[in-house]
Amino acid sequence: QVQLVESGGGLVQAGGSLRLSCAASGSTSSIYAMGWYRRAPGKQRELVASMISTGKTNYTDSVKGRFTIARDSAKNTVYLQMNSLKPEDTAVYYCNAKVPGTIHPGPIDYWGQGTQVTVSS
Repeated sequence: QVQLVESGGGLVQAGGSLRLSCAASGSTSSIYAMGWYRRAPGKQRELVASMISTGKTNYTDSVKGRFTIARDSAKNTVYLQMNSLKPEDTAVYYCNAKVPGTIHPGPIDYWGQGTQVTVSS
């Protein structure tokens, strides 16, 4: 089992910055990837940024050059630095951790509780 606790959301004006944090606890040695997803009102959840155990990162096109995912392995924490925020970035952001499945193919996903990010124009 992995527990994820997010923090750092809030209200910011367009062009501003926020940093989200996600602290993992429990069976953290099993985690091979962590990332951030978001769900905007009326839209499907989408992957924003992810990082695998090698440090390789992946970003959705709309945030490239503005968002940065980083980790502090000693603290079992992953961050999402969000700069040049736009109103369309408004969403609930969820932290995700993946561990290998044991019974069925594919990973087991763990999720944080979500944190609201609101960008005003």
